[in-house]
Amino acid sequence: MKDPNKKYIAILGSTGSIGTQALDVIRNNKDRFVVEVLTAENNATLLIEQAAEFRPNVVVIGNEALYDAVKAALDPLHIKVYCGAKSLVSVVEMETIDIVLTALVGYAGLMPTIHAIKAGKHIALANKETLVVAGDIVTSLAQKHKVAILPVDSEHSAIFQCLPGEGMNPIEKIILTASGGPFRGKKRAELEQVTKKQALKHPNWSMGAKITIDSASLMNKGLEVIEAKWLFGLNADQIDVVVHPQSIIHSMVQFEDGSIKAQMGLPDMKLPIQYALAFPERLPSEYPRFDFLNYPSLTFEKPDTDTFQNLSLAYEALRKGGNMACILNAANEIAVEKFLQDELTFLEMPDLIAECMAKVPYIAIPTLDDYIQTDRNTREMARTITQMKIK
Repeated sequence: MKDPNKKYIAILGSTGSIGTQALDVIRNNKDRFVVEVLTAENNATLLIEQAAEFRPNVVVIGNEALYDAVKAALDPLHIKVYCGAKSLVSVVEMETIDIVLTALVGYAGLMPTIHAIKAGKHIALANKETLVVAGDIVTSLAQKHKVAILPVDSEHSAIFQCLPGEGMNPIEKIILTASGGPFRGKKRAELEQVTKKQALKHPNWSMGAKITIDSASLMNKGLEVIEAKWLFGLNADQIDVVVHPQSIIHSMVQFEDGSIKAQMGLPDMKLPIQYALAFPERLPSEYPRFDFLNYPSLTFEKPDTDTFQNLSLAYEALRKGGNMACILNAANEIAVEKFLQDELTFLEMPDLIAECMAKVPYIAIPTLDDYIQTDRNTREMARTITQMKIK
């Protein structure tokens, strides 16, 4: 029987960076949260360890080849084990779940999030691609089913935290901050020979490989710009980006009277995760505190979109609308994959994305099926273009 004083959480992608940090939050707040579902794609060993500790009702392993090993390990603990993408979209509809934390990487987060919303589950959103790909459909469904979408990205959480108490006061604009990644200040000539090892060394945040590469190329910030449009009902001209190397101000809101609110803190993803899971409460924590004396200077720079063209491509996709952001996202996922496989250079990634945006058919008012087909077609085209470059 459910404890009415606790929130029951499904964590999609529990073995990744966000998922493991979410479990840290839950571990420190066992009187407030219960883990109801854990899912992973390939990391069966860690998934089994997590399930043994938190004893969820259900576990899903995406890779069906790993099902027998996970089931054998968890059967003695009386934990239900399922596998595959269909199981993933089914378990989020479980009646016992209160909040679904979507910490899956990339496009894979879209369908489970849609199913969770249709089942009336509140969403703690750490998968920005869900709104990038199909923001119109996802936000409309959330409104229809009276579901809250609570942002987990540090930048969007910062905006969200700046809004309580403002009532109907309109936002003039928001300012998303970017660390600049490992290549801040470098020009194109300096990036011609960069390696994936260099690109994976983020100066401030510890994240998974895909989002770390996106941060290095500024695509992560571009995706956040598109996500912000749907979360906060803004247009492209109301969303600015500034490079803030210290990553202390996580983002800002400017109101019609010119006042600016900023949310600040040390770069620690457990803070926005905890805020989303506990909302509207703020739970006490023992996380390190920010001290102004340790940061006598906070600096800001204009992003270099001539060198880091992905940010400009994201704004282009946002202004174009329709399925263009879906094309951008799918092409980027293949570009990152090929870069990590040493089949594309760092500077070839935006070239691939731009070519796909120019060639994949544009649809002004897409349906969900259109988005699914667009994603498939874009991936095929991106792989074909890459293969031709290799030859």
